[in-house]
Amino acid sequence: MEYTFLDFLTLIGSVGLFLYGMKVMSEGLQKVAGDRLRNILAVMTKNRFSGMLTGILITALIQSSSASTVMVVSFVNAGLMTLGQSMAVIMGANVGTTATAWLISLFGFKVDITIFALPLIGLGVPLLFSNKSSRKSWGEFIIGFSFLFMGLSYINNSVPDLRSNPEVFEFLSSYTQHGFISILGFCAVGAILTMIVQSSSASMAIFLIMCSKGWISFDIAAALILGSNIGTTITPLLASIGANVSAKRAAMGHLLFNVLGSMWALVLYYPFIRFIVWICTSLGVGNPNDLMSFISTWEQSDPALVAALNSGQNLGSADFEQQKAHFAAMQFSVSFGLSMFHTVFNVINVTIMIWFTGLYERIVTRLVRVKDKNEEEFQLKFISRGMLSASELNLPQAHQEIAVYAERVQRMFGMVADLLHEKEGSEAYLKLYNRIEKYEQICDRMELEIAGFLNLVVGGRLSYEGKMMVNSMLTIVTEIESIGDCCYNLARTLQRKQDSHIDFNDEIVSNIDAMFKLDSEALSNMVALLSSNEPLMSEIMISYNKECEINNYRNQLRGANVENINNKHYEYQSGIYYMDMISECERLGDYVINVVDAIKQQQVKHA
Repeated sequence: MEYTFLDFLTLIGSVGLFLYGMKVMSEGLQKVAGDRLRNILAVMTKNRFSGMLTGILITALIQSSSASTVMVVSFVNAGLMTLGQSMAVIMGANVGTTATAWLISLFGFKVDITIFALPLIGLGVPLLFSNKSSRKSWGEFIIGFSFLFMGLSYINNSVPDLRSNPEVFEFLSSYTQHGFISILGFCAVGAILTMIVQSSSASMAIFLIMCSKGWISFDIAAALILGSNIGTTITPLLASIGANVSAKRAAMGHLLFNVLGSMWALVLYYPFIRFIVWICTSLGVGNPNDLMSFISTWEQSDPALVAALNSGQNLGSADFEQQKAHFAAMQFSVSFGLSMFHTVFNVINVTIMIWFTGLYERIVTRLVRVKDKNEEEFQLKFISRGMLSASELNLPQAHQEIAVYAERVQRMFGMVADLLHEKEGSEAYLKLYNRIEKYEQICDRMELEIAGFLNLVVGGRLSYEGKMMVNSMLTIVTEIESIGDCCYNLARTLQRKQDSHIDFNDEIVSNIDAMFKLDSEALSNMVALLSSNEPLMSEIMISYNKECEINNYRNQLRGANVENINNKHYEYQSGIYYMDMISECERLGDYVINVVDAIKQQQVKHA
């Protein structure tokens, strides 16, 4: 039988339909769950065991370990989860992903789910046109579920019939006769294939079909699955490329966990395979190795029977129907055995490794080092996203977190001052500008997290003074975020100046430096006030005086700008960007004084 390029494209399309179905089903469930997924991760990761169970639950729910680990990496990147918490969730995700294998095993081979696929799509399509978003999401889930099994069916029908092409099969089987070397080789093949399709579930489906048709033995298929466990780590690794150090460490921890787990499984490979076979036979499912023996025996005497069983043809004899039923039972035992291998391996792996999450954390911290110590500070230090038990007692945590927030914004302003003196277009300039962009995103996230925390606190039993304190804190958080926006706007102005090929002369740079110095002093005083439990009124007055200096200096520079342009000290376009920066600096000073006002009100109410 010839296998044409069109047949190959059909196979690729079948895998694509399977992956698309899984994507639609996963996204539909994520939309149904909404923020509850995030809340579950936040609340249920307080220790390694609850974190592991959370990883199992989330991954089994959304049917994708890649999606859940990428979600974990993004949460670590946003500072919503610590590295230790992420390790436990990732370990649990490896167990949760086995749910897909069981879904395929129990339904894909025992029940022809494709019979119900089109009726299910007929049920899901009307839901897509519903006005209620949750119904739309359920419609997506149903349609994705149908596409997944349609794709599985098409894969089954479009893979090349290796048995009818002895040359190809001989080429494949020649690599299965080298004992443990073959196991290692096919483990590498499983990892590479999974890296390419970026889905262990899709590769698992392909391996199940290859083994159920008798093209590869049970132990070779198990090696492919072991390799796919390593290959699936590519997705979170790719997701962490543009992320911060903590996110890179979480992705590296996922790789390390899967590689070390596969190593012990390879050391004990053959006893482990015998253990899985014993489990299957003890449960009455049958020996997964029987299918290969059956095909090897009948290929010698009746190759047409094997071809008919694999292709789904009907020879029309009563004896054939019995053979067909026996063949289907053995196929189920193979798919059950591979699913059992996948599950038992991951359960044993997690059971052992969960006790070493601290060690994993230390190892990945050494493997992924921090170039800049400040880069590591990307998570909330004092605020916990867990259940709030004593609202009044949570206010000091928020106060400390706000002080850290202010320090981060102050550091961001220092980067802008450095950017002014970097050579435009240089690698250092681009790196500093990208870092300012990243800090702006962090500032936005911190504002949301602290404000969300304060809203949770105010929902509890608070005294009147406590509620007033929360109101002041919310004002402070908003103003600090606005300071971060000013810093980013200053950096963007410098970038626009560079894009327009405009230069600042020494006079402009000197004046901007002087304004930056005033803003920097105002920020330093603001941070000192926020860090102090009881700031003195004399310290507060320093900020008001500094605000007057900033305003007066802005007015002085603005008045001199027109005269300098007329006297040809610099070009008109340079003056535009120059004044944009001065105005932004004055606006930053206004936000600083707004924070000081809120601190002053706290002091008055507290007194």
